[in-house]
Amino acid sequence: MIIKTKNGDILKGNEKRIAFAVNIEGANDAGFAGMISSRFWPELAYIGETKLGTVLTKKVDDIEFFALCCHSLKEGWNNQQEVIKECFDAIPGDEPVASISIGTGLIGVLSGANFDLIKAGMEASKKEIILY
Repeated sequence: MIIKTKNGDILKGNEKRIAFAVNIEGANDAGFAGMISSRFWPELAYIGETKLGTVLTKKVDDIEFFALCCHSLKEGWNNQQEVIKECFDAIPGDEPVASISIGTGLIGVLSGANFDLIKAGMEASKKEIILY
């Protein structure tokens, strides 16, 4: 469930748990995932195929990153609402998680993301989400 909405740069906020989207093909060298891979998580850029619904985790300094495998570069954003809910529910721990507005960037828009459905999946999740 979305407990708060914030504006600004998620990396300049005080949240220590950050979620974002990655694709099943494992090519995450562009968009927000690309920025995270270049600054914090180099191996994420080309991780190879990953199952839809998988959540990858990496802690860097005091920030824990959660890469949500929730779409395909080839097939798009099938079952967006359900997949997003499944991914957020799979994030370990009970602490709130900050998330970018998944699907609203260039890659999301070009690959068919529907932010209304993605946001509905966040709302349906049992995880407490701070939406940026």
